Amino acid sequence: MPRFPRSLLAAVLLMFAAVACAGPDPDQTGQQAAPAGVTVNTSPEQHRVRAEKVDAIAALVPQAVRDRGKLVVGTTGTAGPPLSFRADDDTTVIGVEPDVAQLVADVLGLELRLEPTSWENLFLSVESGQYDAGFSNVTVTEERKDKYDFATYRVDTVSFEVRKDSQIQQIAEPKDVAGLTISVSSGTNQEEILLGWDEQNRAAGLAPVNFRYYQSTGDYYLALDSGRIDAYLGPNPTLAYHVAVGGTTKIVGSVSGGGDITADIAAMTRKDNGLVRALNEALNTVIQNGRYAEVLGRWNLGSEAVPTSEINPPGLPRKPAS
Repeated sequence: MPRFPRSLLAAVLLMFAAVACAGPDPDQTGQQAAPAGVTVNTSPEQHRVRAEKVDAIAALVPQAVRDRGKLVVGTTGTAGPPLSFRADDDTTVIGVEPDVAQLVADVLGLELRLEPTSWENLFLSVESGQYDAGFSNVTVTEERKDKYDFATYRVDTVSFEVRKDSQIQQIAEPKDVAGLTISVSSGTNQEEILLGWDEQNRAAGLAPVNFRYYQSTGDYYLALDSGRIDAYLGPNPTLAYHVAVGGTTKIVGSVSGGGDITADIAAMTRKDNGLVRALNEALNTVIQNGRYAEVLGRWNLGSEAVPTSEINPPGLPRKPAS
C-alpha cells in the first residue's frame, strides 16, 4: 500500500476526530474500515515513512552499536493499535512506536531490529544491554531515571471513552466521575489518576467510583458495550483508534498522563551507555524535517507531538515510601 498522500492524511485526521464512523468491512483485506471509504492499513506491508542518514549524528552512536550495524529496539507488540501491535499476519509488529524507531534508525544509518517482548522484560533487557533502546509508550518518571536515560518524542495523554449513546457528555474533573463505574488497567498512571480523583470526591462527600478491572482490552470493551461499565480510562492513542474504527464509542475527556503534571513519552536506553544523545538528535532531526509529523499524522497522534525532543526532562515524581 503506498504512503498516504497529504489529501488522504487530512481525511484520516478528520475521520479520527469524528465519533461517527463505520464498522470494519470484511471485504477489505489488510484494512480496517472507517468513514467515507478511508481505511487504516493493518497489513504487514506498512511502507513506513523513512528518513535519511545524518553522518554527524550517526557518529554519536557508541562504536559497538555502529560495528553491529543494527539498532536493537524492544517494544511490546501488544500495547494495542495504534501504538505497537500485530499486523494481520499475527507476526509483524506495526504501529507508531515501530514507525518512530524506524525514523531514528534511519538517521543513525542503522538497520532497525525490532524485538517484541513483555512489558516487564522490556525494562530488564534495556537495563542489561540486550536491547539498545525501548520504544513502547514508556513514560518518563524520576524513579526510572535512576536506571535509564530518556529522549522524549510524544506527550503522554489518557482519555475517557464511553458508549456513543451514553448520557455522559464530558469528564474533565474529579466530580465528573463520582458514582460512575469505570474500568482502568491496574498499576498504570491512569489508575493512579483515577484513584486520586476518587479520593478527592470521597473527601468532598461525593459518591465513590466503582472500579472494574479486566484482563485484556477486549474484555474492557465487552464490558463497555454491554453497559456493565460507564467508561473506560486508558491511553489516548488506543482509545482514539478504537473510536475511529469501531464506531460505537466516543471520547469525552482527556488529561495528562501525569494528572496535574505534564508527562512525556520517551525512547529509553540504559543509563549512561552513551546512546541517548544520538537518539535525541535523531528525533530532533525528523521533527525539523517533517518526517515525524508524517508518522504521527498517519496514526492520528498529531495532538501528542512535541516541538523538540528533550533528554531526561522532569519525570513523574517518585511514589512515597510505604
